[in-house]
Amino acid sequence: MKNVNKVLYIVFALFLGHFGVHKFYAGKTGVGVLFLIFCWTGIPGVIGIIQGILAIFKSADSEGNISV
Repeated sequence: MKNVNKVLYIVFALFLGHFGVHKFYAGKTGVGVLFLIFCWTGIPGVIGIIQGILAIFKSADSEGNISV
């Protein structure tokens, strides 16, 4: 599990989740590459939006980070 900035992760997931940018930011390169490979299908975009919404409801620590 890696701690990432909550706001930045949500922005990446909602707006660039189609390309897996939020996964690369979280240090999950393998999943990020899968998102890139399948970005033409639209499925990673939907998954990115869902993960962004789920991250909104995660509680952040005192520095504004969440564990992903």
